[in-house]
Amino acid sequence: MTTAYYDIFNGDADGICALHQLRLAEPREATLVTGVKRDIRLLDQVAQVRGAELTVLDISLDSNRTPLLQLLESCRVFYVDHHYAGDLPSSHNLIAHLDPSPEICTSLMVDTLLAGRFKAWAVAAAFGDNLHAPARKAASALHLTEPQVERLRELGELMNYNGYGQKVADLHVPPQVLYEAVKPYTDPLIFCEEAELLVLLRQGFADDLHRAKAVPPLRETAHGRIFAFPAEKWANRIAGVFSNEKARERVDMAHALLVDNGDTTFMVSVRAPLARRTGADSLCRGFVTGGGRAAAAGINALPAVQVEDFCQKFFEVFSP
Repeated sequence: MTTAYYDIFNGDADGICALHQLRLAEPREATLVTGVKRDIRLLDQVAQVRGAELTVLDISLDSNRTPLLQLLESCRVFYVDHHYAGDLPSSHNLIAHLDPSPEICTSLMVDTLLAGRFKAWAVAAAFGDNLHAPARKAASALHLTEPQVERLRELGELMNYNGYGQKVADLHVPPQVLYEAVKPYTDPLIFCEEAELLVLLRQGFADDLHRAKAVPPLRETAHGRIFAFPAEKWANRIAGVFSNEKARERVDMAHALLVDNGDTTFMVSVRAPLARRTGADSLCRGFVTGGGRAAAAGINALPAVQVEDFCQKFFEVFSP
């Protein structure tokens, strides 16, 4: 009987580049399961699968615990992730590489597992996850020119930008299509030269960021800034890039962005100060639909009635 394979990955730069590295090393035809960046409970889509091999990348084990336990009864699961995981299930069917350290991402973890065979893709992913220092450290082993490093930075940020939206229809390029586009390329620098879809992403990125930069802070103290965006597609698409840019702009400050979901809830992106990358995950996990990493976390649907409570806790967490 032929084994069924599933590749399940976050639809941002980190998830796509992590899977791409693995499949360059070990080509395999598999059913692809992905979605927008905030669609992290991807194992719900395959919970009824039996007797298969699953590769799961860049989504929190803790957020997928219930379907994972169900899958482990009959499926083999290879899991790599850098988000909060909670307790690791005990199963001979699970191989897990989990590291929630603030300066690591899933693609850098895969790069280590593959002994650096496709490191340039991990560099792009790290830039996309706003891990500029680890990205440059990894890039130093490749002896690239500064313009080449900058192209990898742009690629990672554009791929990450493309993952943000309430639904796949909000994105410029569906994540599965973007993955299929990078699939033939061992060298991301050649992909940068040849991929026509990057022209679309560059223009969309520039237009959305121009709108975002016109929005002043909703609240600001010496320790943090909170911004709010309307219920518009551009606001969802640029949320991650805007939050990352603001974090780099003031490395001593925490940042939060609230994007109106149009249904009396807000999508929230939180960035801990880059000078001390802690606190974002614990803050967001205090609210239903919240999760993420110590340095960068979010809440998918914060009720409007809890916005004041969130703002108060935000400034409490990030005030010395």
